[in-house]
Amino acid sequence: MKRITSVLATVLLAAGCGAAEPASPPPAEPPPGVTVSLAQYRSDEAAHRLLVAVRNINETRVYFADVQLVSASFETRPPQRADAVIGRTERTDLPLDYGRANCLPKGLPEVAPAKILARISVGDEPLRTVAFPVPHPDPLLARLLRDECSEYLVKQAVTIEFGPEWKETGSGADAIMRGDLIVTRRGPGAVRLVSMGGTTHYIVDHEQPLGVLDPGTQQIRTPIRLSPGRCDVHAFAEAKKAFLFPVRVTLDGGDERVVIVSPPKPLQDRLILYAARTCGLPQEPG
Repeated sequence: MKRITSVLATVLLAAGCGAAEPASPPPAEPPPGVTVSLAQYRSDEAAHRLLVAVRNINETRVYFADVQLVSASFETRPPQRADAVIGRTERTDLPLDYGRANCLPKGLPEVAPAKILARISVGDEPLRTVAFPVPHPDPLLARLLRDECSEYLVKQAVTIEFGPEWKETGSGADAIMRGDLIVTRRGPGAVRLVSMGGTTHYIVDHEQPLGVLDPGTQQIRTPIRLSPGRCDVHAFAEAKKAFLFPVRVTLDGGDERVVIVSPPKPLQDRLILYAARTCGLPQEPG
């Protein structure tokens, strides 16, 4: 009898473990008078971060427990804690890290509709999940998708990196840093480097076009010259994008794509010292 009871209990336990969990209720509509939009500051770009800009035209406070971006254009990341009580406001920002873009093997995708899922409570009400619609097409998401997928397409074809040998020529305010970009093939086709843009700190000079990697060529080196773009102390303090150099590339004669190329940290330190010395500023690498 004990054996039969034990077997029966095991069967019941297994049946219980296999039972499907009840489905979560769909997100509710946002409370009246509370809307969201998306924004991004310059300092957020490298961190892959957005700002959920909340607008509340009511006097009642709304508690945001967490927020999450949901769109077919980007990988969905787990909800991120907000822990913010927002009263009447034209704009209060909640930071939100977003996932990688979902790119295509060829061509650029169209941006998909997006929404912000948030667990909120209004006044003394209990927490509930609501879906805030993001106006479609959102220009910020469209730009982020385009830029990231353009870079993805270029990186499937080539790697572009700063060469290891850099030399300072000239003296004083006329000093210039000279070096190479190394372009190495990863995929088939002709690759044309149209141009390399400067940054907040550095002016880039090079031949036109910057370089061409023919179908039968594995690697090329193309010379570039760098000089300080600004010499004021404020420019050096705001160095968030100092080393994010945009390189414009075409693949097999197609549309121009942009890939961001950054020097390795040791070269960054050399460039900071060079620029500070050329500008007559204190020489303190970051």
